[in-house]
Formats: sequence, C-alpha cells, structure tokens
Amino acid sequence: MIKNSLTVLSLSVAYFANAQDVSTIKNTTEVYSNSSINGSSKFNAMAGSIGALGGDASVLNSNPAGIGVSIASEVSGTLFIESNKNTTSYAGKTLDYKINNTDLGNTGGIAAFQMNPSSAWKFVNVAVNYSNKSLDDYSETPGNNIIYEINDADGVLLDELSFAGHAYNRFGNLSKTQIGVGGNYDNRIYVGAGLNFHNAVLDQYDTAAFTDNSNNTDTYNKQYTPFSESSSGFSASVGIIGKISPEFRLGASLETPTWWNISRIYSEYENPVDGTYTEDRRLSSPMKATVSAAYVASKNFAINVDYTLGITKSKYKVYGPAETELNNFFSDSSKNISEVKVGAEYRFSDFRLRGGYGFSSNPFDAAGINSVSDSGASSNSTYDNLYAGKSNTIGAGIGYDFKSFYIDAAYQNVSSEYKSPFLQGSSDANTGYFSNQYIVNSDAAIVSNVKNKKDNFFITLGWKF
Repeated sequence: MIKNSLTVLSLSVAYFANAQDVSTIKNTTEVYSNSSINGSSKFNAMAGSIGALGGDASVLNSNPAGIGVSIASEVSGTLFIESNKNTTSYAGKTLDYKINNTDLGNTGGIAAFQMNPSSAWKFVNVAVNYSNKSLDDYSETPGNNIIYEINDADGVLLDELSFAGHAYNRFGNLSKTQIGVGGNYDNRIYVGAGLNFHNAVLDQYDTAAFTDNSNNTDTYNKQYTPFSESSSGFSASVGIIGKISPEFRLGASLETPTWWNISRIYSEYENPVDGTYTEDRRLSSPMKATVSAAYVASKNFAINVDYTLGITKSKYKVYGPAETELNNFFSDSSKNISEVKVGAEYRFSDFRLRGGYGFSSNPFDAAGINSVSDSGASSNSTYDNLYAGKSNTIGAGIGYDFKSFYIDAAYQNVSSEYKSPFLQGSSDANTGYFSNQYIVNSDAAIVSNVKNKKDNFFITLGWKF
C-alpha cells in the first residue's frame, strides 16, 4: 500500500528535532559516558565514596591509589539483585513498568606484596576488578484522544489517527574490567594506576502506536530504529592519596576519556526500500577528574567525600553529517559531568555499619522544544530536565568480619526524574515514524514525564589471606 505522510492539526512549522533519534542522545550519556557502575557491597553501601580510603578493589572506579592502602590480599564476589521501575505520565494518565535482574555483578581481588622492611616502599599491590550492570530500561507513555488527520499530497483526507501510546525499550549489558597497581610509600603517600576495559551490548527500540477510524491499532518505528550496538572501549587512570595527618587524607585522580569503538546495525525505511544497514562509530567519552577527602577518626570510624567533574564532553569521530550533528548537540547542549558522593563506615567489634549519599547533576542544559499539549495545540516550551535529570543515590549496608572470611550486604536507592520527548520527525529529512501503511511526520514532540527508581540489593562474600 502507498505510504502517506501524516499532517498534524495546529502544529507550528518550526521543530527542534534533528535526524538523530532521542535514543542515541540518551545512550551516549547513560551508557557510554556514565561513570557510575556498582562494585562490592561496601562500595555500594557508601554510594561509591571510598576514593581517599581505598582498601577495596572497587576503588579502581574512583582512585587507583586506594589499592596501595591494602595490607592483606583478598578476593570477593558480589550478587546483584536489581529492580528498575519507570513511572511514565502524560495527559493525566500513568503507566508503571518494573524490570528485575539478578546476576553476579562484581568480582574483585587484591594481591598485597610487602616490601623489604628497610625500604620506604611498604607495599606494592596488584588488583583486578570486574563489574557489570543491566542496561534494560522500558518506559511506556499512555495514549490520549487527540485526533490526527492523514492527507494525501493533494490535501485529501484519507484517514484519522488517534495517538495510542509510545515506548522506549532498551535491553543489554554494560561491563568494566579493571587492572590496577598501587604502592604504599612510607605509610604516608599512596600512588596507583589502572587500565579499564569497557564492553557494551544493547538493542534499542523507539515505537509509537496509532488507532485508525476502523479501530485498528498499528505500530510505527522511528526512522533508524530498532538498532543494535556492540561496543568496546578503553580508558586509563592515575591517582595519588596523601596523609596530611594520621587522621586526615586527601586524594586526587584522573581518568582519560573512554575511547569507544561502536558497531551498529540499524533499520532504515524507504531508502529507497526498507532495509537493514551497518556502520561503525568511534566515540570519546568525557575525561574525568576526582578529588577526595577522608577523615579517619579512629579504627572504628571513617568518613569520605568524593567529587568528580567531567573536564571534556562526549565527541564522535566525524564520518558524515550524523556525527557532526551529534557533536554540535553535545557541544552546545550538554554540561560537564558533576557528581558528589559521601560515605561513612562505623566498626563495632567485628560488625560493620555503612551509609552513603550521592548526587549527580543533570548532564544537559535547559532546552526548548516545540511540543504538543494535552489538547493537541503546539508551542515552544523549555524544560530543565529534557532527556535526563539529576540523580540521587542513598546507600546503606552492614557487614561482619570472620577474620579470614567476611560477608557484607548493601541496599541502594537511586532516583531521578526527566522529560521524555518523542514523535518528532521531519518529512524533509525522512526521520519520522514508519508503519506498513503510513509515515508519521510531526513538527512537534509529545513530551511525557518519567520518574525512575532503582532499588538494588547486594551481597558480598570475601576471603582475606
């Protein structure tokens, strides 16, 4: 059947969207530029804030110098029990969707080597840490009763559609393997370096549904979706920790950009026929600097603060107009990554109590977009949390040390809220939504509100030797 473009009543000719779908923008930030990957239960309970304390293989995520703090070898494994819930609201309606995953999310170990007693170098340690997390994420926007007209090239009415809903659906996995070396100089200065190997595999869908006059509902795919990506990346890090006094420590670390090689398989419609195509992309994620401070009041209590700042922005190697467009977007509309984390541990005999809090700023500037209201009218609106929003992390945990063995448990709550735009596409650039019958090109986006909440539990078993 001949496809026909959709004309939306009362829409402005100005539109914000470009040829890149929203999924690519979000994945560049959430998957390829996101430094928050979980580790051991201790690390997670303290919201990842152990940069100047060290003593755990997961410290490679913040400051490899923390490897030098260890005075005993150990290995551990951590079970992840994760729950990811999206509550999506639009036009007075709300849909909830929850994804649960259980996996061996972290394994790590430190081999501690004590040096000659006459040497100022007390220990030189080697660490290996592996973490992975699910990328599964599903957000479904409910439909409403707004009617859209389908006209042919001469303006003759062919059909009327009502918006029946939309879904962003991503599933996959992100992993990070780290190898680090840390040294202890005179029990006052700790230095370290690490190599980080990243891998990501994902499938991404961006679909809308419309119901016609015959009460038949059809699914429409965004141009260039669904797509699959298989990616590998590399980064390196260096760090230092210094004891200012027996109780007070300062630390600093620097992680290079992650240089990603991304292999993509994507769908394209009417080029001149529907088909599946492949391409390779190269991306460098932001370089990050972290400063840390820790106060060790006694052997029973310690508190740590980490602050991480992105000092570059995401940038694609340019092979054509698509990468140029993405780079312009991130250069003009993204912010430098900013994250602060606070964590504390209290020891009572062989028991451990831990807690932490983390805050990540919105990675994007406020942005204006031509959007559709609940009544169907369009206007330019500005959102301060378009695509992504600020994130809050609360952690808590307990542990017990059996001398040679230990067991830790932790809980994390991670929450964020953002505006999710979709349905915008240009007939000139051929970037609308496609079905077997019609093409939906809309100058204005529908924007729903998404509240994301993650409730994660972790159990770690470790052996010291």
